[in-house]
Amino acid sequence: MSPAETIAREVRKIVAFELARTDGRPVPLHSAVIGAVEKPLLEAVLRHYRWNQSHAALALGINRNTLRKKMKEHAIR
Repeated sequence: MSPAETIAREVRKIVAFELARTDGRPVPLHSAVIGAVEKPLLEAVLRHYRWNQSHAALALGINRNTLRKKMKEHAIR
């Protein structure tokens, strides 16, 4: 199983668990899941590239300015 498949499987489990706890009430799952996954992803890639934002952005497949915006949103460094 690929890392992407493993992550997808775990996200499905967590989302199903959270939806079961809501009793049918709408909840902001998208922002919660993206927030929980995005910050550690950015931190891990930035550490790997020794905080070189250009290299990290390239590895993430995003623009460096987008990376900087996301770092600010997540209070990274």
